[in-house]
Amino acid sequence: MLDYDSEADRYDATRGGEPRAAAAADAVLTLVPDGARTLLDLACGTGIVTRRLAAGRPGLRVLGADAAHGMARRAATRLPGAVVRADSRRLPFPGGSFDAVTVVWLLHLLDDARPVVAEAARLLRPGGVLVTTVDKAAAHDVGSDIDALCAPYRAGYAADGSARVGAYAAEHGLTPDGTALFRGHGQGRTPRHVARQVRSGALYALGGHRLADRVEALPDPDGPRAEPEFTLRAFRRP
Repeated sequence: MLDYDSEADRYDATRGGEPRAAAAADAVLTLVPDGARTLLDLACGTGIVTRRLAAGRPGLRVLGADAAHGMARRAATRLPGAVVRADSRRLPFPGGSFDAVTVVWLLHLLDDARPVVAEAARLLRPGGVLVTTVDKAAAHDVGSDIDALCAPYRAGYAADGSARVGAYAAEHGLTPDGTALFRGHGQGRTPRHVARQVRSGALYALGGHRLADRVEALPDPDGPRAEPEFTLRAFRRP
């Protein structure tokens, strides 16, 4: 996993910047109830999406939480007084504190997403919603030449698998409440970048350096392939 403290200062520039943040925030807000008054953005990172959630819904009080000091520090410059440093599995808020809890690009990083879903469910008021990204790795399979080459090495387990997350939500009394899609601006993968990830063990570890060499040998190694389309799911507390 990345060292998010050291990555904080360059994170936005390498993750699609403001266009991707705008697309994510707009999609999230379509799943947040109109009457919501409080929202907690878990693993808010640099706050680039969190700030847009606050700006996009007048009257909605938005807080952010992130476990990495560097990320929380950056987020606090965007939302002064509205960011806490906290583990998303053990948050410093009483149960039933929020009308909405959002989790964007966190669950796919975990070995087990169940504790985060459980904590989000604990924090929701009756009628509140959890909105989270799911199936992130699958979204990056856009049918490109990179995907065709790497398909045999793809891992079968995904902590943020839609069915898995839905089952965790159901364990805590949450019911499905809609889906939304948004474009991953600037996230089209290049062969050279994927090759670096393979060599570092971050992707397709079974393929090793031989797979990395084959990926890097693809035509136009620095040309981005198609951008992914990410999926959000919402779950409501009755």
